[in-house]
Amino acid sequence: MSRAALLVLADGRFPAGGHAHSGGAEAAVKAGRITGAASLEEFCRGRLHTAGLVAGALAAAAVLGVAVRELDAAADARTPSPVLRGTARRLGRQLLRAGRAAWPAAELEALAREFPRGAHQPVVLGAVARAAGLTAGDAAHCAAYECVSGPATAVVRLLSLDPFEATGVLARLAPEADRVVDRAVEAAGRVAATGDVDELPAASAPLMEIAAQWHAEWAVRLFAS
Repeated sequence: MSRAALLVLADGRFPAGGHAHSGGAEAAVKAGRITGAASLEEFCRGRLHTAGLVAGALAAAAVLGVAVRELDAAADARTPSPVLRGTARRLGRQLLRAGRAAWPAAELEALAREFPRGAHQPVVLGAVARAAGLTAGDAAHCAAYECVSGPATAVVRLLSLDPFEATGVLARLAPEADRVVDRAVEAAGRVAATGDVDELPAASAPLMEIAAQWHAEWAVRLFAS
């Protein structure tokens, strides 16, 4: 197992398409729910314990060999917003393209054939992590980090927030992210042992789902989601 592979996969410069997405931050800024570093931290904390937990568990389960089709259906069931489902599949398709170039594997080729329009991004993340020789915990850490780093980076652009303040937010959330990852990996382990995807977390953020639908209707926006 290469620890450097984890750094490559988690690097914001990895061409997986995430730079075009704000993780809901653009809509939150527009609605006045994010106005600076303190409110960004609360927003990211909420994402970490909802979207981050679910994504981390899905990614970890994929690393542990749970069937991708079952995980993708579970991801669909946990994503009520049609806009967010479409976004997750587009990001999954782009991530898979990058993953196939970085870590060629028969498993990733099969995934591309099975889901020509893209599987959910966390599921693909787990499959790519598995091809890269990473652990379930590694994949969950990537998922948890992505769910907060995306909004933090976006708010730097949206509000001209000091990048040092945004980085401070991510650093303060790191211990919580570790705890979320532990919960995600435990849930994935139960799924791998029982085959029951209902063991996966289903934490939700209804306001985020509603905001995603609203954001998609804007005539002008900086981010795709």
